[in-house]
Amino acid sequence: MKSADRIPGTLPFVTAGEADEGISDFIGNNVTIFSENTTTIDMFGSAKYRNYKYGGDDHVAIVHTEALPKLASIFVTSAIHKSSHNGQFDYSKNFYAKDADALYIQLPSRNGLPDYNRMATFISAIQKEVIKDVVFFADRKIGAAKDVMNK
Repeated sequence: MKSADRIPGTLPFVTAGEADEGISDFIGNNVTIFSENTTTIDMFGSAKYRNYKYGGDDHVAIVHTEALPKLASIFVTSAIHKSSHNGQFDYSKNFYAKDADALYIQLPSRNGLPDYNRMATFISAIQKEVIKDVVFFADRKIGAAKDVMNK
């Protein structure tokens, strides 16, 4: 959908690109609405997790991960991104949905099936580490500010 054809609205419209997580506009057009807890792969192979309903242009492939637990979907998105966004797709060779079949992703498994619980546990641990690092950084900044004020 060209920019000129977009009707202003509230639905995030996903296109290719890294700026604003690939959301190019908020539209009111009658388009297919994809559910939250899904993954998009843009024409450059960049995969992003979507935790909201959205519309997408024809340069965006949708991976239907909505039946997976949220944290497992984030893990799968990361695995897809690692496989699809390493330079093999660009303006001259776009990623299309048919290219998803050729992607090789590695997922933890148990008894020959994907282990979604392990994936969720891994992402949860990463989130906790990031939060811990942010708290440590903030505490250091607050401590430095107090030291400056006490001098």
